[in-house]
Amino acid sequence: MQIEISGHQIDVTPALNEYVRTKLERVDRHLEQPFTVRVILSLDGIRHKAEATLSPPGKTLYADAVDDDMYAAIDLLADKLDRMAIKHKDKLTDHHRGENLSRSGNLG
Repeated sequence: MQIEISGHQIDVTPALNEYVRTKLERVDRHLEQPFTVRVILSLDGIRHKAEATLSPPGKTLYADAVDDDMYAAIDLLADKLDRMAIKHKDKLTDHHRGENLSRSGNLG
């Protein structure tokens, strides 16, 4: 997993950078192929916003979260991305046959 972190109207401190990377590690466990995550941390008035675009092969997933605290917004964002990654992985699995569609070339 490759993570790109940027800030709009906010400096991304080493502590924020490390916190985002730590929180997004669990998303990496759900997806087998390499992918990129682009995270943008910003201030929207007095609200802190964290948004991310996850790009596994063949799909683009977007999530955002807003809270009064940046760390809480990152927590909410990580939870959303985790659920989205699980849902994406489940869609790739043929539950009737127990085979992974992304690995199986024969569907019939």
